[in-house]
Amino acid sequence: MAELHVELVAADRKVWSGAATIVVARTASGDTGIMPGHTPVLSVLETGPVTIRTVSEGTIIAAVHGGFISFADNKLSILAEIAELADEIDVARAERALENAKAEADSHAERRAEVRLVAAGGLKAHH
Repeated sequence: MAELHVELVAADRKVWSGAATIVVARTASGDTGIMPGHTPVLSVLETGPVTIRTVSEGTIIAAVHGGFISFADNKLSILAEIAELADEIDVARAERALENAKAEADSHAERRAEVRLVAAGGLKAHH
């Protein structure tokens, strides 16, 4: 099976690294799926979930907030300002943050909280 090497890096740490068959990320031009052999890509990441179908660990979902995605020679780098794996997300805290953002009419904070909840499986994705 063809695979690509993925590095998901946040500003403060390496979040995940390994082999995958497909990665889907939200870019400035919409949701982008990267599979082995894809043409080279360099794009701005939007706040959104990143889905990584790994070769050996099943599907990994991360909440990503800003950054860049780069793909060439079957190597995918996701360089995020902030990235959190689904199992690292405190769902109750994200729900409180969403309520606070709605109360303050802060659309950026609201989107960040929604993405955390989507990645953690606590909320259905909507665009």
